[in-house]
Amino acid sequence: MDSLIAASARALAAGDALGALKRVALRDDPPALALRGIAMAQLGEHPRARELLRRAARGFGAHEELSRARCVVAEAEVALAVRDLGSSPRALAAALATLEAHGDHANALQAHLIAARRLLLLGRLDEAQAALTQLDGHSLPPSLAAVAELAVAELALRSLRIDPARAALARAYEAAGRARVPALLAEVAEALAALERPAARRLFAGGEQALRLDEVAALLASDALVVDACRRGLGADNAWQPLARRPVLFALVRALAEAWPGDVDREALIEAAFNTRHPDETHRARLRVEIGRLRALVTKLAQIEATARGFVLKPLGERAVVLLAPPIDGEQASLTALLADGAAWSTSALALALGASQRTVQRALAELEAAGRVRSIGRARTQRWLSPPLAGFTTILLLPAALQME
Repeated sequence: MDSLIAASARALAAGDALGALKRVALRDDPPALALRGIAMAQLGEHPRARELLRRAARGFGAHEELSRARCVVAEAEVALAVRDLGSSPRALAAALATLEAHGDHANALQAHLIAARRLLLLGRLDEAQAALTQLDGHSLPPSLAAVAELAVAELALRSLRIDPARAALARAYEAAGRARVPALLAEVAEALAALERPAARRLFAGGEQALRLDEVAALLASDALVVDACRRGLGADNAWQPLARRPVLFALVRALAEAWPGDVDREALIEAAFNTRHPDETHRARLRVEIGRLRALVTKLAQIEATARGFVLKPLGERAVVLLAPPIDGEQASLTALLADGAAWSTSALALALGASQRTVQRALAELEAAGRVRSIGRARTQRWLSPPLAGFTTILLLPAALQME
């Protein structure tokens, strides 16, 4: 490695992208292209970064598979930054195997971390946990340690384990301080600030109360029957009944929770569940069927009794009923939550993360764009969607595959 390449690599490791570019900006040999690509990625020029990294990978010879693997890992991190989640993870897995075979443990650990962060974005929390577990016991460089602890903290927050999340963020802050990378310090500070922002709203007759994540966790651990509109389910103690895939049933239980301890008349339930203000006998018959299904699902948590004018929710054990609502209103709350990180997402990546069809996501984005809540850049295959960061609150409870209590 010549002196300019070495100096450029040291500048990149310290987060000085411009200093790195000054040394290799006019060079087109593969090592310089790779460093230029990483520098451009640090500066936010992601399309140019991917182009340079691909040119570098093609430029390395057959005997330089280690250098090609490093380019693949770097490009995978850029893909993560631009939320390109649709590509196959096989290339990254092959690069990881090459790095481990050549003893490049630092870059191999980075590849593990990229894979774990991708799984977190997709809401595959169990797989992300398994991937992060593989990093335990390894001595990570400060910058990688900070990113790893941030991922551990996010995983803990998605499961509402607040104390482990705080501990992970403290370790991330210490590691970012040792790395002396301003962007890392800013990211950790933003994650710490999210703990103090409202994450949900507790609705009650006559008003609402904003709750932080730790207050939500405490409420879920209480004796109350919690109807959670953030994650579409209800629970008490350690029992949890998800209704995310049963929207009609959740609409019914939410309407019943809003009226508790009173009852709800049948016309109001029909309007909430079936979105019609002019019910007929078919709607009333369907309401009876759906109420029967809801009764069967929540039998261990509550009873739903008929009254003269409708139905009433009666939790077992004389518990109180608490209704949690998202910090932001609207049917597209989860979509807005994903876009709230300030990154530019493709439609396909949003569909993957939400577990929805691209057509469904496109319709939702069109509605949000018409309301001025999101904007797009690029066209056709290069089109990306983003929205302003929602600094007033945290949307962690709205992200895919949030906590599912046993």
